[in-house]
Amino acid sequence: MARHKPAPLKRRLARAGRRTRRTPVWVMAKTAGRVRTSVKRRSWRRQRIKP
Repeated sequence: MARHKPAPLKRRLARAGRRTRRTPVWVMAKTAGRVRTSVKRRSWRRQRIKP
């Protein structure tokens, strides 16, 4: 990817970075371990973000 990123693309990348966090521990504790993974979890290698 280019070193200089346009502002809208940088905003999308930042939002995707915030969104791809793990499930909070308190959610796992509250659901007794039934909820382990986040549905929206994304790996930077496997799935690209649309520019």
